[in-house]
Amino acid sequence: MRQSLLSLTITATLLSGCSLIPDYERPDAPVAADWPQGEAYGSAASEGSRTAADLQWREFFRDPALQQLVQVALENNRDLRVAALNVEAYRALYRIQRADLLPSVSADGAGTRQRLPADLSQTGERATASQYSATLGVNAWELDFFGRIRSLSEQALQQYLATEQAARSTQISLVASVANAYLQWQADLALLQLTQDTLKTFEESYQLTQRSFDVGVADALALSQARSAVDSARVSLAQYQRLVALDRNALTQLLGTGLPAELPQGLALNAELLEQVPAGLPADLLQRRPDLLQAEYQLKAANANIGAARAAFFPSVSLTANAGTASSQLSGLFDSGSGTWLFQPQISLPIFNAGRLRANLDYAELQSDIRVAQYEQAIQVAFQEVADRLAARTTYRQQLDAQRALLETTETYYDLAERRYRTGVDSYLTLLDAQRQLFSVRQQLIADRLAQLSSEVELYKALGGGWSNTGSNAPQG
Repeated sequence: MRQSLLSLTITATLLSGCSLIPDYERPDAPVAADWPQGEAYGSAASEGSRTAADLQWREFFRDPALQQLVQVALENNRDLRVAALNVEAYRALYRIQRADLLPSVSADGAGTRQRLPADLSQTGERATASQYSATLGVNAWELDFFGRIRSLSEQALQQYLATEQAARSTQISLVASVANAYLQWQADLALLQLTQDTLKTFEESYQLTQRSFDVGVADALALSQARSAVDSARVSLAQYQRLVALDRNALTQLLGTGLPAELPQGLALNAELLEQVPAGLPADLLQRRPDLLQAEYQLKAANANIGAARAAFFPSVSLTANAGTASSQLSGLFDSGSGTWLFQPQISLPIFNAGRLRANLDYAELQSDIRVAQYEQAIQVAFQEVADRLAARTTYRQQLDAQRALLETTETYYDLAERRYRTGVDSYLTLLDAQRQLFSVRQQLIADRLAQLSSEVELYKALGGGWSNTGSNAPQG
């Protein structure tokens, strides 16, 4: 009996090497081999072999306060925690599916004691029958001759790997979201400070105009204009106070906990907050962006499912076998001569199923085609995201340079307008226009700087940067 089971197991193992999974070929990337060229892009290609994905987020973010906030988010954010738990869940599912390749060996013990009435007893008298058994064996083990179970196991493996890449994508998005929220907070704090300074200037100008009006030098129109400037600045002050509070709440939600009590002093908004991001080549995205790897693993899982659907057309062979001992008396269960064994192979050949198997195969092939289209679309979206951010990098730098030059010009205009008003050459309307224009240009400079920094963060994210094991709950593959 033991020799028969051993021979059958060896035979099944040799035959189970058969696989009906189609040979996988990665679809060609439906994008250009290099980034777009033109005035808006500048020099997009970077020298060297390092990519954005190799640039750890601690290197990319130079602001110590931002570094600590990202670390706190990686340790406490609930979305990232759910993504990590999903990885563990799919890992368990893969282990379950893989276990079907091997027989489940179980030891069973049973006992039965039954009283029969006289009319049912073979002797015509009332009787009590007993039966006890103890067996060791396998039950309904499917011999994977045509690779159906192996195909399902491969599908589960690819789904697990896809989920792991999804967790990495979640971390990259979280890192970028925390950075953008922090930068927005700092920009609104700068705008709030600017508004407070401007309001103080407007109030001083109003008080001076009020004194001039009291002595008959300024007219009511100038006084009204000065008052309107103060009121307008107070409106902006309330607006930025609200935005700063909302920014803080948004950042707290991303962190998954409160702001650290001892947060380091952050760098100024006009400081070098971010490291230069190498653009690399479009081909790097296929190996660096987790969402593209996730889409490819899902494609491989759909490809493996085709193998399982094909194997369903072939016979299914299962085996039940056990050996043990049985006796009518519990005390004689292990006596000599009480041995028992069972060998029960079973084969099932599909003959007629109303086209169900054909439909399942068609469905599996269609799902594979869908995954191909989704994979190609993911590549196109990734290419567009990087190209957009590269265009933003060059043009925002040019825009910031122009805005700084405009600020210098506007400051000169304001100084001249103030001197001319104080000497009585120009009216207060000219000074008020210069004040408002200077306030607007300074606001726009902060907004442009925020947009430029955010575009760099988004470029880092689009190139697959931000993934790191440090502080992450997601397991490695």
